[in-house]
Amino acid sequence: MNRLAAFGAAALAALPIAARANDTMAELAAGGLTFVAADNVSMRSEDLYISPKEVRVDYVFHNEGQQDRTAVVAFPMPDVEGSGDFMVSVPNPDSDNFMNFSVAIDGQPVTPAIDRHAFAADVEITGDLAAHAVPLLPFGDATAQALAALPKDLLADWIERGIVVPMDYDDGSGWKTDYVPMWKLKTTYWWRTTFPAGRDLKVAHRYTPSVGASAGLNFVGYDDNAPFTGEAFEREKQRFCFDDAFVKAVSRRLDAAKAEESYLQESWISYVLTTGANWGGTIGRFHLTVDKGDADTLVSFCGDGVRKTGPTTFELTADDFYPERDIDIALVRRPTD
Repeated sequence: MNRLAAFGAAALAALPIAARANDTMAELAAGGLTFVAADNVSMRSEDLYISPKEVRVDYVFHNEGQQDRTAVVAFPMPDVEGSGDFMVSVPNPDSDNFMNFSVAIDGQPVTPAIDRHAFAADVEITGDLAAHAVPLLPFGDATAQALAALPKDLLADWIERGIVVPMDYDDGSGWKTDYVPMWKLKTTYWWRTTFPAGRDLKVAHRYTPSVGASAGLNFVGYDDNAPFTGEAFEREKQRFCFDDAFVKAVSRRLDAAKAEESYLQESWISYVLTTGANWGGTIGRFHLTVDKGDADTLVSFCGDGVRKTGPTTFELTADDFYPERDIDIALVRRPTD
């Protein structure tokens, strides 16, 4: 993925105005499978499908050796870190499986083991949270309710240790205090897989992506005469490979949105592709499908040889592929309820 490519959707009759980005929801960048010491096991193919609602990955592995090979295969979830400053997009915040991860081998479902550890100020606090029935995920109603029920002396200790921070507010009925999680959760799913000597093994996994979102466009500057300039624009241009056609399409929609006294909304999806480099050699055949989900949405991402294959889909195929960079996809659309 070295050459820049970006793609705009078909023009919309009228779309919202440019609001400055404020209420931002950050995404969690998940990716593919990893395992250690991958000698003799190659990835024959990877078929990757990314949309705002689902990520599907279908692999074909091949053991080139003369003996069966059993190894631990892992799916590292993105770190989730609590914060009082911003929200993180968590698909299923009240579940241990907060990204709805599933895996199958040769079509048979596998129940992976899960390894989860929480840290505050680089000190593990998994036992502290478990001892007081506080969920490890630092987001969600269950976590907030569990913290609210803790005794004040314990909360005072956790504040000193950087596990939580107090947040005071007045909701109209008097001052109240919420305790905001500040810990980081590290989660990895893992299982043992035997790669039979001399034959292919199919591995498939699915999950719901974490989709970042902003109430406006992060890359549009405040100068109406030169909105597509500045550090934020250059940073996102490099990350998402904006080309002239994409920028012009966004500009037209900004003008239409301004006339309607509305705005555009930006969202983004990240996929950690470079974990594929952990397997022996290159990926024999790599196939990527990006589905923007709605024909009126503008989409931009980096790719070499990308083709539009449907009203919402774009695809690329490469042989002997070595993943040099991760995938970042920008989506621009009118706001939805």
